[in-house]
Amino acid sequence: MNKVLLTGRLTRDPELRSLASGSAVATFAVATNEFRGNGKERAEYHNVVVWDRLAQVCGQYLGKGQQVAIEGRLQTRQWDDDRGARHWKTEVVATSVEMLSGRRKRDYEAETLATQAASDSAGISPNEAAEVGVMTAADSTTDEAATAEDDQVLVLA
Repeated sequence: MNKVLLTGRLTRDPELRSLASGSAVATFAVATNEFRGNGKERAEYHNVVVWDRLAQVCGQYLGKGQQVAIEGRLQTRQWDDDRGARHWKTEVVATSVEMLSGRRKRDYEAETLATQAASDSAGISPNEAAEVGVMTAADSTTDEAATAEDDQVLVLA
């Protein structure tokens, strides 16, 4: 059986690409920790590949530093370069991605800017707008997935 379960943090924002066939593919790396005892731990880095709709969702909602749980399978590719040297690359091909932490920092920044703009147009201070709950365009168009709080889990499958 070829099954992988990982929980870790993204080391960079996902890189989303579209292939000539029209398929979407997102790649990113996840860092996990191995606890060795005596207070020592070692970081391990895993390359992750996600395809089609899940790739689009990951590209939209995931960002560097977010904690995720990934389920998938291992896949090893091999190729020969121009000099004839053989190379191998092992990746996790994800079938399920769960967001374990909250929104990305830039989502919070966008929400803050939108609240500020709404309060400016309403003639009240940003603090008053936050207190009375001024709804902004960003609030009304944001998917529930992007507005999940830190203690909630979003399943991207």
